[in-house]
Amino acid sequence: MLRTFDAGYFECIVIGAGHAGCEAALASARMGVKTLILSINLDSIAMMPCNPSIGGTGKGHLVKEIDALGGEMGLNIDKSFVQSKMLNSSKGPAVHSLRAQADKHQYHTEMKKVLENTENLYVKQAEVTALIIEDHKIKGVITSIGSRYRCDVAVLSTGTYLGSTIFIGDAQLKCGPNGLSGSYELVDSLNQHEFDLRRFKTGTPARVDKRSLDFDKMEVQWGDQDYELFSFMNDDIKIEELPCWLTYTNNVTHEIILNNLDKSGLFTGVIEGTGPRYCPSIETKLQRFTDKPRHQLFIEPEGRDTNEMYIQGMSTSLAEDVQLAFMRSIPGMEACEIMRPAYAIEYDCINPLMLNLSLELKTVDGLFSAGQFNGTSGYEEAAAQGLIAGINAALKFKGKEPFILDRSEAYIGVLIDDLVTKGTDEPYRMMTSRAEYRLILRQDNADLRLTQKGYDIGLVNEDRYLRFQKKLEMIDQEYKRIQSVNLKMESLNEVLLSIESSPVTQGTKLIDILRRPEVFYKHLEDIDETRPEALTKDVIKQIEVSVKYEGYIKKQMSQIEKFKALEEKKLPVDLNYNAIESLRLEARQKLSEIKPDSIGQASRISGVSPSDISVLLVYMEQQRRRK
Repeated sequence: MLRTFDAGYFECIVIGAGHAGCEAALASARMGVKTLILSINLDSIAMMPCNPSIGGTGKGHLVKEIDALGGEMGLNIDKSFVQSKMLNSSKGPAVHSLRAQADKHQYHTEMKKVLENTENLYVKQAEVTALIIEDHKIKGVITSIGSRYRCDVAVLSTGTYLGSTIFIGDAQLKCGPNGLSGSYELVDSLNQHEFDLRRFKTGTPARVDKRSLDFDKMEVQWGDQDYELFSFMNDDIKIEELPCWLTYTNNVTHEIILNNLDKSGLFTGVIEGTGPRYCPSIETKLQRFTDKPRHQLFIEPEGRDTNEMYIQGMSTSLAEDVQLAFMRSIPGMEACEIMRPAYAIEYDCINPLMLNLSLELKTVDGLFSAGQFNGTSGYEEAAAQGLIAGINAALKFKGKEPFILDRSEAYIGVLIDDLVTKGTDEPYRMMTSRAEYRLILRQDNADLRLTQKGYDIGLVNEDRYLRFQKKLEMIDQEYKRIQSVNLKMESLNEVLLSIESSPVTQGTKLIDILRRPEVFYKHLEDIDETRPEALTKDVIKQIEVSVKYEGYIKKQMSQIEKFKALEEKKLPVDLNYNAIESLRLEARQKLSEIKPDSIGQASRISGVSPSDISVLLVYMEQQRRRK
């Protein structure tokens, strides 16, 4: 039997150092809590085992919100990106989403450096094999070599390492992503404490040697020339941009894949876990979209100092020889050499219905959970949960109320509410369509929505807060200015006619001209004589959006008020739903399992109908009158 020994006490312990673990540990330590972060391998800190990028549709919003609250992901990608592009720029501002290609090795190095130099944070390499839980409260952890670390609060962020198995053709490898060690004994510990675990899967494409590709047969893909940065603390970072490349599969590619499905673990039945619907393997794509003659592939650099190229859109669990055969049928890849084969990976994760909105487990006091262990996919979703879990672990240790963002305040609120209220039967991915109030929850105003909250809980530092206050002041002053400035008819009409906008018949307020969809600040540069020289791009963007979408914003704010009214109707934690006879049986079961915080949350539970909510409202009013 393994001899254990006392290795010390930390106020908070974070298990795992992926994107969730890093944010959790940094948040806890920055809030003044003595924090230990444990990783199976320190070389895997903030590792990108899949795509070498941060952001994307919906995900860019999460990164901006992490940054606004005082998290690290936005700052870190700004140090290490090789290309940046704003997605959906031809659409409305609600769905604009920033995405940056990363130098994945530099991303890891920079994050590790931040962790190692953060006050109150201790970084150690160790595999946690058991949780110490006494009387339903977390007390510490035990490692594979017998170290016993004591704590008051902890964050579980095991990523895809827990019980992990990699599949490549017939081969099944007991290891974590990128061939690193997996975590297996911890599964037994979680089962002993009756964690509701399920099996999910994900996958990653092959990496090929850049020298073996013919880029003349592909379409070059550059990022934006006037690129935006993720962190609100950064104004201008100059980089030497690297290109991506676009190519396509064809009928030959498809034929090779379809003729070899018996060599894919996904189709032979050896892979049992549920995969992400929005990031399917190439085998699944061909089965699902039989009418498509081709599928696009993006060839993305993994960094500045490597020849490894990532094949975006080509996730597969087929055998390596089949992978090589079908890739060599693709234009520009006829002579490609695989450096790392694609693989599928299965892992254990928790049923997120076990969690409160604070991401604390309902069954273990002081234990929080974040990242892919909660049933999500993606670096950004993981980091967002890690930040909230770390904040709430620190607040729990200090005896303070949890920090909870609702659906009207942040995409982070949407993400967590979806997980703990609705649960998920597949790896959850953030998309803009999941947010009801997305015109309010734009990525460009994340700092205006969240920086004050981050400052109030002690995570946003003074430099960031002063910068935020100055921006608020500039927006206020500029809004007042455009309401008072009159533009002369003659000079204004010259501008309007040049951009095919209807002329005016008299002098017009600047704010009224900016309300026109086709008119922007840049068009009025030469005739707006009182414009302040110090006016920044982000202030201009806030003014333009607030003026042009004023009516829609007011309508959405009205909807949010109604939403808030239901959120403020709190439900007792110990409410016995089985005693409310008018509730349907399914509603009683679901409400008893999830124990919603409010009427609003209860209304979003699958299986709880509007009539059940009416019953709850009547019941709560009766109880209030009795008291």
